[in-house]
Formats: sequence, structure tokens, C-alpha cells
Amino acid sequence: MKSYNIAVIGGDGTGPEVVREGVKVLNAAANKFGFKLNLTDFDFGGARYLRTGEVLPDSASGEMRKFDAIYLGAIGHPDVKPGILEKGILLRLRFELDQYINLRPVKLFPGVACPLVGKGPEHIDYVVVRENTGDLYTGTGGVTMKGTPHEVAVQAAVYNRFQVDRCLKYAFEYTRKRNKKKTLALCGKTNVLTYLYDLWERAFHEMGAKDFADIKREYYHVDATCMWMVKNPEWFDVIVTGNMFGDIITDLGAITQGGMGIAAGGNINPEGVSMFEPIGGSAPKYTGQNVINPLAAVCAGGMMLDTLGESAAAAAIEKAVMDVTANKLKSLAAGKMGYSTTQVGDLVAERV
Repeated sequence: MKSYNIAVIGGDGTGPEVVREGVKVLNAAANKFGFKLNLTDFDFGGARYLRTGEVLPDSASGEMRKFDAIYLGAIGHPDVKPGILEKGILLRLRFELDQYINLRPVKLFPGVACPLVGKGPEHIDYVVVRENTGDLYTGTGGVTMKGTPHEVAVQAAVYNRFQVDRCLKYAFEYTRKRNKKKTLALCGKTNVLTYLYDLWERAFHEMGAKDFADIKREYYHVDATCMWMVKNPEWFDVIVTGNMFGDIITDLGAITQGGMGIAAGGNINPEGVSMFEPIGGSAPKYTGQNVINPLAAVCAGGMMLDTLGESAAAAAIEKAVMDVTANKLKSLAAGKMGYSTTQVGDLVAERV
């Protein structure tokens, strides 16, 4: 029997609660489809930091490389200043494990309320491939004359051709594998960011013409992309973009698919270990109440299985979630689902 070693980071707030339900569903899928999951828990997060003063041990990245994937709940603690845990755990793991792709499906499930008038599941089903290790997030820059009226702050968006090429290659291959409209759209700002997105655009068309002639190529400015994500989401198949624009448009996409309670994402290193997580935060005010929606974590678990090659099990999880959203839940909001967190996990696991 095939087995996978999974590092589990429950994290903060409601993170451990949603991960628990995700694990329940993952185990149901493993039992049905004939593979085994060996789970190892790690206590990285706010409680550990407050107890020990250590955000992430220096040995953590090396330890994580021994696993086939990482399954994460949420990072963010009300008693820890914002940024400490997010930079010290999430960004550090992404960078040290070279998880250079952030993969964000934007898919409206049946029964889920969409804020876009007249749009249903048949209109909202696309994927954003966000470059995950470059751009403004590298920390290149600095501050001079801090605290004076003449203070200068510089933070530079930095990309090299290698980073751009490997992200584009993943996006083209993903579009081909997805095999829907076979259209890859580059989202940029070539009219203003004339150096940065000129590099992206040249690389995009060179690679497409040379190696992916079967994939249709389109280009959209980021502001137009935001408009069309609201007005005509059915136009999209796969969008590829840089780190900063990707950060913004994926959250816009999440709202159109019903909010953070259903949105899942993967931080992917195709040649190494990848990390999967629900997009919503730790929601500390709901901690321990058994009312938080676990479906984003469940969907993240499905993404993890798909990336590991267990595509039939991943499809079964998605189908089960769709059945639950269509026929069971009153709402995706915490405390308004008509079921507890545990019961929602049970409903999905039963259907798997």
C-alpha cells in the first residue's frame, strides 16, 4: 500500500479545529482509495512563540523536507503583534522550502451564495497561478532618515528570468493538464511597470510559442483583471501573475466564490515539499466553539492529495464538498451553517 508522510501544523485559533476535520476527510479518502497517510503534528504558532520566544526553530525547514507535504491550519494569534508569526513561519517556510507557486482555485460550489448577481457555478471556475517567492516580498529596499519629515522608504519589486520562467512553465503545464479552455492569461501592468512586466510578457510569449503552441495566450492589465473577475468571471481559465498582484486578485476571487470559508490554496514546490492551507485566518473569536466552517481546510486537503498524485481521491473530496454545500449547509458563516464544525466534517467524510 502506498503511504505518504504528512507534516500537520494546526497553528493558531480555529486552525486545529478545521485541520481535525480535514484529517477526518483525508483518512476517509485514504481508506476508500487504498493509500495510507502517516501524520506528524508540529506545534508551530502563537502559543509556542509566547511560551518559548521562538517563532520557528532553525531546524524546521530541514525537518519539513523529509515529508511528502505539509498540511497547515492557520497562523495568527491575538496576543502576538501582526507580522511576527506570518513572516516568521509562513513566509519563512515558503522561501526556505522554495515554494515558488501559490495555486489558488476560484470555484463557486453549488448552494454557495455568490455576491455577483446572476453568476452561478457554471460562471466561476478558474485558477490563479501566483509566483510566490519574488516581487515586493523579497524585502529588497530600506529606510533612511526614519522618523523625520524627510523619511524615505523604498521597497523594490525584484524578479530574475529564472524565477519568471519556472512560474510560467508551471502555469502552462497546469493549463494543459486542466484541459478546459486551454487559455493562459498573463496578468500584469506593462503600461506602467515597464521593466518588470516587460520581462514577464517577453518570457510568456517566447515560452508559449516555443513549447506550448496548443495553449492560447492572453494578456490583461491587473486593473482590468479585477473588473472582469467581477463582471465576466466566466472568461477565465488560468491566470498567471506576480506575487503582489496575485496576492490581491486571489482574495477578490475568494469573495466571488463565497468567501474565505471555502477558499483553499497550495504553496507548491513541484520538485520538493509543498504546503496546503485554508485561506481564511485563525478566527480566534470562534476558538473552541465548534462553529467554524472547516470546508476550506477540507478542500486544501483535497488539493494536497491531487498534488501528491491521488487525483481520484481529490475528486471524491471535491464532489463530497459540493454535495454538502448544495444539499446541507444553510450558510458558510461560522455558527450559521446549521451544523457544527465536527458535523460538517462528518457529512463530507460520509460522502467520500
